[in-house]
Amino acid sequence: MKMIVYAVEAAERPLLERWGRQFGWELTLLAEKPEQSNAAQAEGMDAVNVLSSTYITPELLDAYCAGGVKMVVSRTVGVEHIDVAYANAIGIAVGNAPYSPSSVADYAIMMMLMVLRHIKPMLLRYAGQDYTAQGYLGRELPNLTVGLVGLGRIGETVARHLQGFGCRVLGWNRTPREALSGLVEAVELDELLARSDIVSLHLAACPETEHFIDAAAIGKMKDGAVLINTARGPLVDNSALIDALECGKLSGAGLDVFDGDRLIYYRDFKNQLIVQRQMAILRAMPNVLMLPHMAYYTDQAVEDMVRNSLDGAARYLKGEEDPWLIGEKV
Repeated sequence: MKMIVYAVEAAERPLLERWGRQFGWELTLLAEKPEQSNAAQAEGMDAVNVLSSTYITPELLDAYCAGGVKMVVSRTVGVEHIDVAYANAIGIAVGNAPYSPSSVADYAIMMMLMVLRHIKPMLLRYAGQDYTAQGYLGRELPNLTVGLVGLGRIGETVARHLQGFGCRVLGWNRTPREALSGLVEAVELDELLARSDIVSLHLAACPETEHFIDAAAIGKMKDGAVLINTARGPLVDNSALIDALECGKLSGAGLDVFDGDRLIYYRDFKNQLIVQRQMAILRAMPNVLMLPHMAYYTDQAVEDMVRNSLDGAARYLKGEEDPWLIGEKV
């Protein structure tokens, strides 16, 4: 079996080589992101392996199909960067690769603590050799209520890890999860927004969740609440978030992602102008912590992503059940 792997990072290369041998792959490893200009390199491959930093468009899928590719697998959980319906329609299967939920869960809690304790402006003050503390009185997590929007593997892990902090945890999921009744207090979404001091998002990106947190949703939130998004950028309406931060409705935000980050993050823009006004406004706010979609980036999660992407694609091509198949089996 042959697979071309795009956007390979240095940390992934030894893992790809080791797990490639384990699962019987002949791998072609490229540092470049998938583009029309390098699509021809996938000719003769059984599978294409990508990350979420590039849109896998119908045009790219057509090129892969013409080259004999049978499957596109993303070594990520989300696959919104792939036109799954079109891929299936032309006979290409699509898979993803789940990874350690603790990577994102711990990062979300880290962002909660950093925003509550004003770490961003304090670091800037410290760098300027101002060692005073006035103006940055923090809040303690045990005194607060955290609302988790989405209780999948990551949301559940956040809830479990928050138990050690002693805070109240509310949870809402599109499909109720009664198994978590002893872990979170299940409430309706409007109640969660109204009662939570911190709202943390753990939803997948899809048409139904685009701008899930908009002006109306923010209007239902507790005055002075904090919003944390370590899931996907399009979940939050940037304009509504900026308005809420400017007027003081929200006291802060921790954003590992933002709507519009797809073609910005994972790229080097030193000495270049980034034409994204909403990003510039959010970055300038002292109460907004922005990081470049790094919540997943741990040794365990990266190994899981590599291993599961190779394992799932190998199973599919061998006619076995692929537990991480997305969409239809083709």
